[in-house]
Amino acid sequence: MKTILLAAVVSLMTSILCTPMVVAYFRRRGFGQEIRTDGPQTHLIKRGTPTMGGVAIIGSTVLGYAVAHVVIAIRGGGGPNASGLLLLFLMVGLGLVGFVDDLIKLRRQRSLGLRARAKFGGQLIVGVTFAVLAMQFKNKFGLTPASTHLSYVRDISQIGVGVIGFVVLAYVIIAATSNAVNLADGLDGLAAGASAMVFGAFTLISFLQFRNTCGNNPIFGCYQVRDPLDVALVAAAAMAACFGFLWWNASPAQIFMGDTGSMSLGGLMAGLAILTRTELLLVVLGGLFAAVTLSSIIQTGWFKFTRIRSGRGKRVFRMAPLHHHFELGGWEEVTIIVRFWIVAGIAVAFGMGLFYADFIGNG
Repeated sequence: MKTILLAAVVSLMTSILCTPMVVAYFRRRGFGQEIRTDGPQTHLIKRGTPTMGGVAIIGSTVLGYAVAHVVIAIRGGGGPNASGLLLLFLMVGLGLVGFVDDLIKLRRQRSLGLRARAKFGGQLIVGVTFAVLAMQFKNKFGLTPASTHLSYVRDISQIGVGVIGFVVLAYVIIAATSNAVNLADGLDGLAAGASAMVFGAFTLISFLQFRNTCGNNPIFGCYQVRDPLDVALVAAAAMAACFGFLWWNASPAQIFMGDTGSMSLGGLMAGLAILTRTELLLVVLGGLFAAVTLSSIIQTGWFKFTRIRSGRGKRVFRMAPLHHHFELGGWEEVTIIVRFWIVAGIAVAFGMGLFYADFIGNG
């Protein structure tokens, strides 16, 4: 538990103290956010706010994890494990895809960066590489970081998808979650605050799995998870990095995380769900992100359907994603953020309740 706290503290302090340096550097380089002209007009005043702040979140997470392992090594423990390194690979890899997207926006002075095909292509390369590697590195008990079974709060033994099926499933989860967090990153601090809650839940889940791992003495209800402590270190470091970044990203934001941050955080959430065997539970824990994504799907689908039927596209919401619908309805930005945080907290609490109910039910 102390090493988990250490990873969180180091990550938190690094994020809080280093983000202003990132802000100053990006301002000198002119790395300012471009704003959609068809969105809420109140957002136009945010034009020029430094973006790509996700580099601070990623760097803080990696440092928190590394320092924790240095302390573990000093105490005579082992080095980093496959699960933790895979999670960091996924986070950094998708962060690089988002970084390229942000850089294109800055250089071309527009709110659109990579084309959809290029972005999905980058996610495909990183996601498939993660999935393939996650099926390697068996430990002495024969466990790999990931499993070929579909999972809810643990593996569903009756539903196996095979290695190829797992790779496809992992890519879908990674792409869907990274894009969902990206869609939610439209208001100051919204994505960072909601992400911190989800990572907090994964910290607790992986810690409970660590305390009840099957190991060499399987008992009823134990968890067949490889390296749960390493997973907890990454989750705790990411949670703390989000909180530290939120200090500067809260309204009025001094820096935005950009696609660099949102895609890396979404990818990390997906990776945590896959490696903790809680893939379906992620839909509940990330309920806010699911709702925001669903609003965009409904808006686009209904517009195209009505345009085909009547020649004139109709909208369900004033604007998608969902938070912009409420903005155009007259809600203050801070009001939307706080209420969406409440929804995110309720979703996380409900998801943790489902996990804990299974935990208690299995003794």
